[in-house]
Amino acid sequence: MTQVLTGHGKFGRFLHWMKQESTPGCRHCVGPEEMVEHTVEVCPAWAEHRRVLVEAIGGGDLSRRALVQAMVRSEEGWHADASFCEAVKLVNEAAECVRERSSRRRRQDPNLNFRPP
Repeated sequence: MTQVLTGHGKFGRFLHWMKQESTPGCRHCVGPEEMVEHTVEVCPAWAEHRRVLVEAIGGGDLSRRALVQAMVRSEEGWHADASFCEAVKLVNEAAECVRERSSRRRRQDPNLNFRPP
């Protein structure tokens, strides 16, 4: 939840800045820079989670400020926001594990080519 609410987390823009990704683009769609706003508000990969979140918080404003307000306003808002954030975190952590395994393989065999034939 902290990563989504602060904007400091495993998002493409941050990973690119940290030189862990080659571009800041979204890893889940062909979108622009992957930032919290893109993930929460528009990325098609999160459409179903977003629908549940909007329904629970009772509106379409998905700014970080609105998410915090929904969390303190009701238990349902808290759970919906926490569920969305947890889903984002789990997917991003899984992607990081894949990236790390791939990086280790390249270091072990620099001739290894991960491109399809």
